[in-house]
Amino acid sequence: MADSVSVKDLVNNIRLEVFHGEELLDQKQIKVSDISRPGLELTNYFKFYPRERVQLFGKTEISYAKDSMSGDDRLNTYRRMATVDTPAFVVSTGLPIPVELTQAAKENKVPILTSKLTTSRLLSNMTNYLEGQLAERESVHGELVEIYGLGVLITGDSGIGKSETALDLIKRGHRLIADDRVDVFQQDEQTLVGESPKILRHLLEIRGVGIIDVMNLFGAGSVKGHTDINLIVHLQNWDDETKFDRLGNGEEKRKFFDVEIPKITIPVRVGRNLGDIIEAAAMNFRAKNMGYDATKVFDDNLNELIKDNSTK
Repeated sequence: MADSVSVKDLVNNIRLEVFHGEELLDQKQIKVSDISRPGLELTNYFKFYPRERVQLFGKTEISYAKDSMSGDDRLNTYRRMATVDTPAFVVSTGLPIPVELTQAAKENKVPILTSKLTTSRLLSNMTNYLEGQLAERESVHGELVEIYGLGVLITGDSGIGKSETALDLIKRGHRLIADDRVDVFQQDEQTLVGESPKILRHLLEIRGVGIIDVMNLFGAGSVKGHTDINLIVHLQNWDDETKFDRLGNGEEKRKFFDVEIPKITIPVRVGRNLGDIIEAAAMNFRAKNMGYDATKVFDDNLNELIKDNSTK
């Protein structure tokens, strides 16, 4: 989990324009994902002013200050808002920047950022980005590959063939997100996201070959920065003593934070093509989500056969 995000990172990732304070972007740090829309502050109520948040001004805030406040009142209010802890002022919808806001920001060294996006869209974009960057993270040993648009996390004991399987899937046109270590964080109540640590991004380790750069060898379309995790495939050495699910009606799940992810276990033995099996597992998972369950079809057919034989 990152302790903070620089305002410069926010500008680059949300594509904001810098109206004032270019030299301050690296210094100013954002430590909370919540965004403040200063409504009560414009009425001079500062008892619970969240000074550590990015302050977002939309049409409502700008219009109220222009129509209902004098120039001196606007300047004094903006000065109280521009604290040492305030990361930045952001003005949406391409609105003109009030002269008093610019003066207060310059006096107290607070950057002013602008965007042509609507206030609601800009608020959503900034919140999603900051929540992702500041969220608690858990590191998982495994491979994360995007298969037919589904994020598949491949886990298993060291040396079982996870990286080789990921390489096979990449050669089939699927995309690598992370090799060996996957950083997992919860984006919202239902979404789990996985990404690679910066030091390992686009890299894949194959025993006997070494480290290969997937993007350099297979092209930019073979990698991706992050993806939602939809399915976990656990690779386990074949053991005659272990009972593996044969019909697909045994449902396992693994919980990360507050999100449960479906999990299937695939036995590994010589002669089994894991790339084919994992591809089929991903397509079958998608089919189930679309309402088609092959296991249910089999059960219905079996019940129908039993019924016919009983009648005869």
